[in-house]
Amino acid sequence: MAAPRRGNTGSSCYFITASTFQKRNILQSDRMARLFVDVLLHYRQQEKYLLHEFVVMPDHFHLLITPVQALERSMQFIKGGFSFRAKKELHFEHEIWQPSYYDRRVRGLEEYFSFREYIRHNPVKRGLGQAPEQYAYSSAAPGLDLDSTPQRLKPVDFMSA
Repeated sequence: MAAPRRGNTGSSCYFITASTFQKRNILQSDRMARLFVDVLLHYRQQEKYLLHEFVVMPDHFHLLITPVQALERSMQFIKGGFSFRAKKELHFEHEIWQPSYYDRRVRGLEEYFSFREYIRHNPVKRGLGQAPEQYAYSSAAPGLDLDSTPQRLKPVDFMSA
């Protein structure tokens, strides 16, 4: 079954959740999780999307992302790009993803920060670290320079306008 058409999805920020095939712990190994992070950062560098936050869990991932084109195209780069590289580089021969994904357009700054906190604390809730910055496969880990909060979500300063 094809994913439902989502219309024009460019220039909006989205909270995304996608699961591995049958919720299997495919992303639990260091090599799979690192490869997924590499794919995320590669397509961000290629300017396919803006990447604001992410976490790679053993059986799913969450993103805060702003597509440059369509959301579907960004997800194709991420899920398809990872599948291709996992099969080619790691010789992974099994199904990787559940079809489709869950998306929610971020409607305001408060919602953005709520999703950001959810993403950062997901590994802590699952017992994968004591603090968000201790989990290596997350935007909360030290040393990552990601895209800032989308400008359209930032409050307008009427004094400088």
